Amino acid sequence: MKNTAKTKTNKKTNPNKTKKQKALLLLSGGFDSPVAGKLLENKFQLSAIHFSQTPFTDNSAEEKAKKICKLLGIPKLIIIDAGETLHEIAKSTYPEFYFVLMKRYFMQVSEIIAEKEKCEYLITGESIGQVSSQTASNLMNINLSTKIEILRPLFFYTKQEIIDKSKEFGFHEISKGPETCDALAHGKVKTKSKISDIMREEKKCKMEQKIKQSLKKIRTEKIN
Repeated sequence: MKNTAKTKTNKKTNPNKTKKQKALLLLSGGFDSPVAGKLLENKFQLSAIHFSQTPFTDNSAEEKAKKICKLLGIPKLIIIDAGETLHEIAKSTYPEFYFVLMKRYFMQVSEIIAEKEKCEYLITGESIGQVSSQTASNLMNINLSTKIEILRPLFFYTKQEIIDKSKEFGFHEISKGPETCDALAHGKVKTKSKISDIMREEKKCKMEQKIKQSLKKIRTEKIN
């Protein structure tokens, strides 16, 4: 008598089809963040956010960010119109803390967007000691602004190494030119900030209120 019972076959799971975790890439329009995104594109499903500083700059950084999204295969770019907010922060706080305050503002807004986009990480192009605002002390105080994990794949890269990678990945011609992140900065940067000073300055400029206002200034651009 033939055994007609069907036997179950074990299907092997293809590891290449494992669903990637999502990460939100902060794209500035400079050299660093596109390279950071490229280095991690195989590990994460990337979304992207850009903080526009118009009307205090032109829209060249925004256009660069869109082109980078296309090269990285990111289907949309979330844009925050942050120019007026950053101007108010710069006016109402001590200049030496501006860059840390700006980055903390970026991170706090991005964390909220990341939650909406179901992203588990933020990715930035920051590297230790590359500029005076990116010291260990300042980066630590930037980290303290959020609970989400911040990935910095360029942490130990030099600027020249980043530029070389930008050329290798085909980003250089897009990313070259003046960077606009310091458009509203003036005066010397505090290289060793204290969190007590940062919290005092955030209270002065009503940071929580500004973050809530910024969430009403979101644009989404589809990348074709």
